Amino acid sequence: MKITIIGTGYVGLVTGACLAELGNDVFCLDVDQRKIDMLNGGGIPIHEPGLEDIVARNRAAGRLQFSTDVAASVAHGDVQFIAVGTPPDEDGSADLQYVLAAARNIGIHMRGFKVIVDKSTVPVGTADKVHAAVLAAQTDKSGAAVFSVVSNPEFLKEGAAVEDFMRPDRIVIGCDDTPAGQQAHSMMKALYAPFNRNHERTYWMDVRSAEFTKYAANAMLATRISFMNELANLADRVGADIEAVRHGIGSDPRIGHSFLYAGCGYGGSCFPKDVQALERTARAYDQDLLILRAVEQVNNRQKHVLGNKVVARFGENLSGKHFAVWGLAFKPNTDDMREASSRVLLGQLLRSGASVAIYDPVAMAEARRVLALDFANEPDAFARIRFADNPTDALTGAEALIIVTEWKAFRSPDFKVLKKQLKAPLIFDGRNLFEPQTMMEAGFEYLGIGRSVLSRANA
Repeated sequence: MKITIIGTGYVGLVTGACLAELGNDVFCLDVDQRKIDMLNGGGIPIHEPGLEDIVARNRAAGRLQFSTDVAASVAHGDVQFIAVGTPPDEDGSADLQYVLAAARNIGIHMRGFKVIVDKSTVPVGTADKVHAAVLAAQTDKSGAAVFSVVSNPEFLKEGAAVEDFMRPDRIVIGCDDTPAGQQAHSMMKALYAPFNRNHERTYWMDVRSAEFTKYAANAMLATRISFMNELANLADRVGADIEAVRHGIGSDPRIGHSFLYAGCGYGGSCFPKDVQALERTARAYDQDLLILRAVEQVNNRQKHVLGNKVVARFGENLSGKHFAVWGLAFKPNTDDMREASSRVLLGQLLRSGASVAIYDPVAMAEARRVLALDFANEPDAFARIRFADNPTDALTGAEALIIVTEWKAFRSPDFKVLKKQLKAPLIFDGRNLFEPQTMMEAGFEYLGIGRSVLSRANA
């Protein structure tokens, strides 16, 4: 099948590469010439395990091409995936300007039947806006081409996006019941047939329900995270171990273990903006989503927990204090720094006078770019950041180690070396990588999230 992907970010590039891997002829469009030149030169603009090999293999096979030619992209694909960004607007709603611009381009250039697929995460009702934009943009009103707008939200986890696409737990598709919608249903069924050979993974529904499903899924996951973070903060006060609590409640099959890990807050490109966008949609319909409002407030507060623990230990004035920070990306296996908890922590430390040495296995280049913007008006603070070459290098002369991202490479460090490099054997662990009892026996003062009481009692 001939497929066009509009947008080569996480969703677009992974979708295009994986559909090409299944034998489709895929045309990826982007307005960013620099990104297209990089892709055509064999580079990858994002870090995503396994993606580089799939892109290279399918480019070599002629099944995957990259271009900025809008007319050619519309002419190519019988199915047009819109996978552009939907950043949060000033009021928290999803900014649809790029989605609607893509829709208008399709309307201008289309000459035959097209299935237009909203792959971007978009609010309920966006398909109607896309439909209207395509209609308005069609230049030949008398001979306008027939089309159908379909909702097919993505459920890809950064760091595991290729695996998620190739082995999906569900495929959600929303179509209308018009003749054009029925034709779109047949084409989408054929496109996703390779994923349904062992058992049916596709959930068919109306368009608005499909749009709603994506937001509902991310909102539920964000809620579980914030719920556990609130319990973890209480566990620190009452003397409970949140890890024991997690196992205890997760064993209930009605609850399960997924997304019950306490930490220093969620980030990334999805959860923060999707929770905000769903709240904004609710307000547009005179609804107040109290739970989601609390989820967002808890998460914003949780990003300060590590910094607050440092201040509680060393005092509010951190001038002359130096700290090592392991982990900068918002999660492992990605270089994405959007809404990362590390940015909040570094802001707290540097604005309190501290200096830091920071390290991340993948996100160092992106961290340089993002932190330069964060501290653009505070050159003195930015100058107190040292970008370390490796985890051990970051430790030298630090008052304490602060762990923000749960990279596998941080799970089994040489504690003897760690203890030798630090000024004092002190670890603030924002992801609860280690067992408090083990750390105490090794001579460390260990302050985790919801696990700190034992360390304090024996420090």
